[in-house]
Amino acid sequence: MARTLWILLVVISASCSAAQHQPNILFIFTDDHATQAISAYGSQINNTPNIDRLAREGMIFNRCYVTNSICAPSRAVIQTGKYSHLNGVHTNQQDFDGTQQTFPKLLQQHGYQTALVGKWHLKSTPTGFDYAEVLPGQGLYYNPIFLKDGVRVQHPGYVTDITTDLALDWLKQKRNPTVPFMLMVQHKAPHRPWEPGPDKLTMYADETIPEPSNLLDDFDTRSSALHRQELSIKDILDDRDLKIKFPNNLTPDQRALWEAAYARIIAEYKSGSLQDTELVQWKYQQYIKDYLRCIASVDDNTGRLLDWLDESGLSENTIVIYSSDQGFFLGEHGLIDKRFMYEESLRTPLIVRWPGHTKPGSVNGALVSNLDFAQTFLDIAGIAQPADMQGQSLIPLMQGNTPNNWRESHYYQFYEEGWGVPRHEGVTNGRYKLISYYDLNEWELFDLANDPQEMNNVCHQQDYQTVMKELQAEMVRLKLNYAVPPSLTLEAQREAFK
Repeated sequence: MARTLWILLVVISASCSAAQHQPNILFIFTDDHATQAISAYGSQINNTPNIDRLAREGMIFNRCYVTNSICAPSRAVIQTGKYSHLNGVHTNQQDFDGTQQTFPKLLQQHGYQTALVGKWHLKSTPTGFDYAEVLPGQGLYYNPIFLKDGVRVQHPGYVTDITTDLALDWLKQKRNPTVPFMLMVQHKAPHRPWEPGPDKLTMYADETIPEPSNLLDDFDTRSSALHRQELSIKDILDDRDLKIKFPNNLTPDQRALWEAAYARIIAEYKSGSLQDTELVQWKYQQYIKDYLRCIASVDDNTGRLLDWLDESGLSENTIVIYSSDQGFFLGEHGLIDKRFMYEESLRTPLIVRWPGHTKPGSVNGALVSNLDFAQTFLDIAGIAQPADMQGQSLIPLMQGNTPNNWRESHYYQFYEEGWGVPRHEGVTNGRYKLISYYDLNEWELFDLANDPQEMNNVCHQQDYQTVMKELQAEMVRLKLNYAVPPSLTLEAQREAFK
């Protein structure tokens, strides 16, 4: 009996030691959160104190680029560590094949307990998770339905708070404390239609948010792509976006709060006095305030998670990562949304706090990507990275060491039809960016050092022809490296994707 008890204690001790050796991973993930709306990235329009805390206590990455700036494809890249053409999700219309290799499955195989709460947005049922409770499709901001083991469960309240409640409940009550965990907390916010929580409805009500300097961009020198798009603030924002029309799933108490908060907005809009430039500027104010209100709730709930890690004593052995599925236009070029390879859409936030590894308050300027996330998660856990993954582990960068073979350029391709944005591909090295709208046979080249807002297309200027040829050759090299098929014509693509 004594020997049996001794063996049991040894096993428990070994399990606890293993759990302590392998760090826990908390991945906080938003939808459409632009770096321009994080004060740690220098935002001029809002403050995010809890996200900033992560930056103060860890490392902020200044150049994290996505491979395809649209929601589902970005999420599929993160799950697999592979570009869209290999993971099968080119657009939001395609289902993710959950039978393929993903990093959560590999973590499970090596002793991690995995969990996912919030927005999944990959159509198929999540696989590789010991616990998953997710929003169906885009999900709702108010009184949302969640799917758990195929059962629909409605939760009263606000989705950002509820997602965090579910995450904390799993951390406190449902996980196995003797093994390391990987928890993905994936918020709906701040995705369109930007419905603020009940405690944020009047935030910024009496303020004027600074406009981007190119809000009224006329697209001069750019390709016809910007002239074709249907993402302009002038035209795209509808009555639901502007809160002229309310959601139909509010409780009476919630509706009363909305009516009080938006009464003045509705009256201004219906007065008919707003025209032309003044109307565009007015729409920008309504849009950006609701967007920032949604982010304020994300920031509050990030603080709740960080506080719990402190209170539970897990902060020292938990790596916390904050990111988003892509960037977002906050009125730059007069646009909302993403899709284009312009900086606001291409660049996504990435902040990492790993006590003992990331230097507090450090900033990394290396060119990194959401393609790297899967391999980084595996490397954190001490798991060998599969040869068919296409990224690079970020751990050396987190520890202040940039490998000699670190990438110096990034390849991007956007495949989705819709909202007038042409399919395109491109390459950037951080100084220059080349974009090919291959269905239009048009190019754009930007000198980001001298033109960070990408207002001046220099592809036809003689002084830049050498740069253009070098980037064209680099794009060919990267496509070969990543096994990217030749860019298809529109009809050929439709046939290939059937």
